[in-house]
Amino acid sequence: MEPAPPECYSFPMTTGVKRRLRLLPQKSFPAYAYLPGRQPHPVRDPAGHSYHIGPMPVAAQASLVSDAFVWGQDLFNHGYYWEAHEAWEALWQVAGRGSSERAFLKALILLSAAGVKIRENKYSAAGRHAGRAAMLLRHLMKVPHVSFARALGMAPDTLADLAEVATRMPAVSRPVAPGLPEPVFDFVLGSKSQCCT
Repeated sequence: MEPAPPECYSFPMTTGVKRRLRLLPQKSFPAYAYLPGRQPHPVRDPAGHSYHIGPMPVAAQASLVSDAFVWGQDLFNHGYYWEAHEAWEALWQVAGRGSSERAFLKALILLSAAGVKIRENKYSAAGRHAGRAAMLLRHLMKVPHVSFARALGMAPDTLADLAEVATRMPAVSRPVAPGLPEPVFDFVLGSKSQCCT
């Protein structure tokens, strides 16, 4: 079992130090941050960190205030990009087809995929994912939906800009042991009251 985390973590990034608050400290992070080809697949391999857990439960609705959504933020903010993708995909699957909530969740899933690609040093693929996420996020600015900014802790178009910059100039990588999470974005997701700087 993982030791109780401090209230905030600090990670060195290109533009300084960002403190990252655990949004759901009662939940333990996975045993490793999955990178394809480097660790056992989390759910398909018997040695995977989520093999014994089974499929993610189907969400009843795509709520941006649900523990499922916030868990995705927690995973993303701490460098568990594949796992964040999985958490948000469960919500995306139940979001209404063509809805702004579905587009919003798709953008976050793409941004998570960009994080995986940055960690794999595949910057071209990361740029494609971030570009698609940015396009969706900018389109959401045309939809009057205050909860997107509240859920992100910033306006969707601000996140779009930050995502594109991050893939052009990723945070300076520091040596980490295989499987340890490595935040590669110089921003955190969450409301101002959730995150500390």
